[in-house]
Amino acid sequence: MDTILGPLYYAVSWIIVQFHSFYSLVFDPNSGAAWGLSIVSLVVLIRICLIPLFVKQIKSTRNMQALQPKMKAIQERYKSDKQRQSEEMMKLYKESGTNPLSSCLPILAQSPFFISLYQVLSHIAQNKTVGFIDPTLLASAQKAHIFGAPLAAKFMDSAAKIQSLGASVTDVRVVTVIMIVLMSASQFYTQRQLMTKNVDLTVKTPFMQQQKMLMYVFPVMFAVFGINFPVGVLVYWLTTNVWTMGQQMFVIRRNPTPGSKAFTERQERLRAQGKLVESPAEVAAKQAAEEARQNRQQPKRQTKAKRQTGTAAGAPSTSAQNRTRASSSASDTEASQDDQGKGGTPGKGGASGSRNTKSGQRKGQQRPKHPSKK
Repeated sequence: MDTILGPLYYAVSWIIVQFHSFYSLVFDPNSGAAWGLSIVSLVVLIRICLIPLFVKQIKSTRNMQALQPKMKAIQERYKSDKQRQSEEMMKLYKESGTNPLSSCLPILAQSPFFISLYQVLSHIAQNKTVGFIDPTLLASAQKAHIFGAPLAAKFMDSAAKIQSLGASVTDVRVVTVIMIVLMSASQFYTQRQLMTKNVDLTVKTPFMQQQKMLMYVFPVMFAVFGINFPVGVLVYWLTTNVWTMGQQMFVIRRNPTPGSKAFTERQERLRAQGKLVESPAEVAAKQAAEEARQNRQQPKRQTKAKRQTGTAAGAPSTSAQNRTRASSSASDTEASQDDQGKGGTPGKGGASGSRNTKSGQRKGQQRPKHPSKK
C-alpha cells in the first residue's frame, strides 16, 4: 500500500503543511485549530477539484431520468423474466451512453486521498515521519487536540496509548462518538434528500434501488468503521459530508431533476415571482380545471333520521302514482269501448275493447246452481 500510494502521501502531507503554515500565522502552531483547519482546507481543495466529476454525475442523473419511460416499458414487457429485464436494461444503458454508477464517482475519486490522509495520521500516531511531515512538525501534530482529543487518537485505542498522546480516554471516546454520529446523520440526510426530493418515484429503476440501498448502507458503514478512524480522519470525512450535503441542496434548489418534487416546488416559486411564463394553452387548461372544481357540487350527507323520514314520505307518493296509472288505464279502456260501440273502425284499440267487453259479460253472467245445492 505504501509503495502504490507513496506519491499521494507526499501530496497530502505537503498540502497539509502549507495550510498549517498559513493558519500558524493566526493560531498557535501546536493547536488543534491550526491542524484541524488544515485538514478542513484539504477537503475543500479536493472537493473543488472534483467539481467536474460532480457535473458529470448530475448529467448522468439527468440521462437516467430521461430513460425512465423506456425503463418502465422494459419492466412491463419482461415482468416475469428478471434476467432478460436486466439484459435489456444494460443494453439500454450502453446505447444511451449512461452509467448508473456515475453517482459514486466523487466518492471513488476521493478515496485515494482519504486513504492517504489515514496513513499520514497513522504515522503521526506511531511517532513516524511521513512525506513532508518532519520531526518538528510531527511533534507539533502530536500536541494538537480537538476538543481534548488528539488528531491521531482512535476510539479503540488503549488507555496507555491515549495517555501517551496527552489525553484521557473519556475525552477521546466522547469526541469520536459525537463525530461518528454527525458523520452518519449527515450522510443519511444527504441520500434521503436525494431520494425524496430530486428523484421521480413513479418509475422503479436500478438507479433508484442503488440510491435507496446507499441511503442505509453508508451511514452503517461510517458507524462501524468510524471507531477505527483517527480523529483527524473523522474531521476529514465529516467535512466532506457537510460539503456534499450543501452542494446537493444548492443543486436541488437551483437545478432539480424534471418530474421530481423539487422541480415542482421550483416551478411554483418561479410562477409566484412572475419569472415563469406559461403558454396560453396551459393557462386556459388550468383555469378550466379550476372552474370545474369550483362548480362541482358534492351531495350533502343526510342523517339517518332524515333518510328514514324521506322514505316514509315517499311511500304515499308511490301509492298515488299507482292509483293514477290504474285510473288512466281504466279511462283508456272505456274510451276504446265507446269507440267500438259507435261503429268506429276496428283496430288494435277496438279489438282490445271488444275483448274487455266480452270479459266483462262473462264476469256478469251467473252460473246455474247445481240441483243438489238448492
